[in-house]
Amino acid sequence: MSFGDLNRVNTNVQSMNSQFSLNKINRDLSNNQLRMSTGLRINRAEDDAAGYSIAAKLSSRIEGLDRAMQNVGDAKSVLDIAETGIDKMMDLLIEMKGKATQAANDTLGDTERGFISDQISALAQEIDEIADQSVFQDLELFSGLTLTFQVGERSADTLEVTLSELNSTELALDTTGFDNTDSATFRSFIDVVDAAINTLAETVNEIGISQSKLSIREETLSTAITANSSARSRIQDADFAKEQSQSIRLQILQQTATAALAQANAGPQAVLSFIR
Repeated sequence: MSFGDLNRVNTNVQSMNSQFSLNKINRDLSNNQLRMSTGLRINRAEDDAAGYSIAAKLSSRIEGLDRAMQNVGDAKSVLDIAETGIDKMMDLLIEMKGKATQAANDTLGDTERGFISDQISALAQEIDEIADQSVFQDLELFSGLTLTFQVGERSADTLEVTLSELNSTELALDTTGFDNTDSATFRSFIDVVDAAINTLAETVNEIGISQSKLSIREETLSTAITANSSARSRIQDADFAKEQSQSIRLQILQQTATAALAQANAGPQAVLSFIR
């Protein structure tokens, strides 16, 4: 036997090549199993550096859009509570106007006007009660607020809404003058109630405009979330059919490489046995 043959016995090149191939197959199979278990094609930056960076930016944007969508929902809840409160106040004002109109008629006596005066005062107190109960978390909505809602993922994506202070005092519904049950007092009060109704109508109109803006923003955010999620999925998500096929292929290669390594290791042992 030549020295070259003895050298090949000491350094089993075939075994080294087989071991290298098996190690690579094992790494590929491990990565394949990771992709199948996470559902992601890109799990680390080394899998696809550019794709990883893009997916991370998309994830950041999606998170911001999701939070903005929740903010829009909260904003709509605030305005819904305010609108409901104003609707109830409006009903009370309409009832109040009817009673004031009734009391302004000289066919009623002082006693009847006194009863109506008490009823109007009670309605004014109910308006104050509604104002006090119109609360979202710690926000008293009719205390005179300017609210800024973050309705997008960028700092400039905001919507500002001003809610006027509303109660019987701010609406000038002073019923102390009703101690004088003169019909003229009630005729003057009709104008006061009309002015209060106009104030509420203007306020609810502004709320409606803001609600419309929020609904449009909600649709825009939903579209953006869907588009960005789809883009991230195309970049980051694993193709399960492809990965499953790859898994079967790698398992077959693993078995073949293991057998080849065993055969390569058996060769030198046979030579050494022959020498002995």
